[in-house]
Amino acid sequence: MASVIRMPAALAGATEGSIQTWHVAVGQTVAPGDVVADIETEKAVVEFPAEEPGTVGAILVEEGVAVDVGQPILVLLADGEGEDAVEAALAELGETGAPAPSDAPAPSSSTDATAPGASSVPSPAPTSSPAPVVPAGPAAAPEPTSAIAGVGAAGGERRFASPIVRRLAREHGVDLSTITGTGPGGRIVRRDLERLLAAGTGARTTGATTAEPATPIAQRPAAHTDIPLTGMRKVIARRLTESKSSVPHFYVTSHIRVDELLAIRRELNEVSPMRISVNDLVLKAVAAAHLRVPAMNAVWNGDSIRQYSAVDIAMAVAIPGGLVTPVVRGVDSLGIVDLARTTADLAERAKAGRLSPDELVGGAVSVSNLGMYGVDEFSAILNPPQSAILAVGAAKPRPVVGEDGQLTVATVMSVTLSADHRVIDGALAAEWSQAFVDLLEHPVRLLI
Repeated sequence: MASVIRMPAALAGATEGSIQTWHVAVGQTVAPGDVVADIETEKAVVEFPAEEPGTVGAILVEEGVAVDVGQPILVLLADGEGEDAVEAALAELGETGAPAPSDAPAPSSSTDATAPGASSVPSPAPTSSPAPVVPAGPAAAPEPTSAIAGVGAAGGERRFASPIVRRLAREHGVDLSTITGTGPGGRIVRRDLERLLAAGTGARTTGATTAEPATPIAQRPAAHTDIPLTGMRKVIARRLTESKSSVPHFYVTSHIRVDELLAIRRELNEVSPMRISVNDLVLKAVAAAHLRVPAMNAVWNGDSIRQYSAVDIAMAVAIPGGLVTPVVRGVDSLGIVDLARTTADLAERAKAGRLSPDELVGGAVSVSNLGMYGVDEFSAILNPPQSAILAVGAAKPRPVVGEDGQLTVATVMSVTLSADHRVIDGALAAEWSQAFVDLLEHPVRLLI
């Protein structure tokens, strides 16, 4: 029987998305796990894989058009089904093929997506008709049409841009008529706008204040620029404000001698096919400490505390305009080389906006490492529903008192554990920190 595929909540809590790129065409056969489309939200671009086998019978939404979560976007046919099955599947939903859209710009929304880690429930399907049905049979992949609003340019040339690109352009004060699109048919895609913003051209300065000549110098307001908030920045602001105001944080700081850790890392990198970072060893130590103190591997679940058996760890990755926290699965069961390979892959795809939705949720703990920036020590804010986040500073030479009471110099790294007091008590956090310190100061135990 034909299946109607709906716009998923590509990131936790997302209420809308747009198809950045279709990777299938009508008549093409797909298998579970095949990437059907790239879905763009305000926070990231994620791959949308097929969950069942079938043949593409109809593509209901064009590239670049923003639609609500739950709206039909694709019809997948079972073996032996034809065009009549497409109409039958849509008829069951009270949907039929709609006429071609007009040249009017498609409405866009700036609804925020919820940051990684939150639970999400897909919104019900809207009652409006979907975009035009492309009938079953051989056909080329869909091309942008008038459903994607055209932007006027010099000489009467029309330049097309998706609703999300147009909204971002408004936020940054960019005139889209000055941009040459690199998408299909010359469409302006997100990377074109981001390239312009990165170059520092095209943005309009707003809110600059000039003092009146007669005003005394001491009273002149400073000239300033108001930078519009991006969708990602809105999400970060809202989520972290909610976390700090609703989750009872407390903090435990440890100072760790890491000379032996750094020495083992140098030896590993002499023979490892993958470069092993200090952060990889920190992740491995976090997982091992969770195994020693299993009560730490838990999250607040409203009317219960949910404790996990495997250790999944989210790692903070800085990207333009904010950060994302991809989750490394089963760190406790990964060898150090496999772990290094996994973290490098996740970081690369996070910066390219190529993470899948399931890679952004889960785990009871995050690691945020600012050591590469020379930061000595800091405290991080929890990312609910996770119950802990470890803030890692730089490893630097510091004076320490040895076991013999003599003053010496050692390489010391400071870490601060932020914990949710609803799940973790002070004694439990102290027990975990003691185990973590022991593992990093005796790193051979991480490799057994």
